[in-house]
Amino acid sequence: MNREEIRRRLDPETSGPAEDLRRAADAVRAATVGDEVHLRGLIEVSNHCVRRCAYCGISLHNAYLPRYRMGANEILEGALKALQFGYGTVVLQAGEDPGLSRRFVAEVIRRLRGETGLAVTLSLGERDPADLKAWREAGADRYLLKFETSAPLLYAAIHPPREGADIHRSEWVRILEDQGYEVGTGILVGLPGQSLHSLAEDLELLADLDPDMVATGPYLPHPETPLARSPALPPVPPGALRDLCLRVLALTRILLPEANIPSTTALSTLDPLRGLELGLRWGANVVMPDLTPERYRRFYAIYPGRRVSGEWDRESHEALLDLLGRLGRRPGKGPGARHRSAPPSPPRRSPPPALPPSPL
Repeated sequence: MNREEIRRRLDPETSGPAEDLRRAADAVRAATVGDEVHLRGLIEVSNHCVRRCAYCGISLHNAYLPRYRMGANEILEGALKALQFGYGTVVLQAGEDPGLSRRFVAEVIRRLRGETGLAVTLSLGERDPADLKAWREAGADRYLLKFETSAPLLYAAIHPPREGADIHRSEWVRILEDQGYEVGTGILVGLPGQSLHSLAEDLELLADLDPDMVATGPYLPHPETPLARSPALPPVPPGALRDLCLRVLALTRILLPEANIPSTTALSTLDPLRGLELGLRWGANVVMPDLTPERYRRFYAIYPGRRVSGEWDRESHEALLDLLGRLGRRPGKGPGARHRSAPPSPPRRSPPPALPPSPL
């Protein structure tokens, strides 16, 4: 599928019925990763961040946000909850926080692996390769770092330059692969100034990178950020944004049949009633329940409208299992690593299956 065909599939006016795209993506999902949905406990370990990203509520722009950083025992407590619920992975996510030192994170990883046996995914931003190496040696399995957009000018507009030489986020995929991680990346959908053409370029880059995990989700600017306060940059209407996100998710599944793809919390924020279910229907095979303690979760304010009240408990877990059952899906077992059908070799993407012909 070339870039122009991807762009046509993204456009409701040229793509044909949305249900055709959904069915195609769901068929690929069923044929490649099956009916298992891998459940991964998310712990937002710190909302400190040194970056000034123009849309994110925990960036350095937000001077009104109370900051926190969880201790090792608190992180372990969340991981034990994931273990009790039968999840195979714990995901440690944070802002880009130098206070999460190389030594501290390595010790936490060793405790998590030694006391729970869970796989460990990290999402801690752009860190020194020596940090990444130490954390991999301590037992971390995966690392997630979205490149967000492949358009250089658009990326620069949402990420003010920092001291030192920046490299494009997509290059971090190679750095992390060299460290031995399963690597995740992804894009934001609905950025101000983003076109269907640039989104198609993003998807084409994802296919070329062939990551193990892909997270795609809506752009939801926090009100205490420069982009949210810009009257010249109105957001995409929620309904249109949700539908575009689902098309992007479906095409991601078709272009990367074997990847682990979550139905994201941001999609659920955009559509609280059906977001999670829709993501699973459109090709996702991962769900990441938020196990961050309530006393901290309200301050991990990366975008508005997040679920901040109530702990994830047994009742929440049972409701999730009920949803999976109604969809004909079942919780996965074990860490849920990507199992490639063949060793990666250039070109590193599986050929996409045929889709119903586009009207154009």
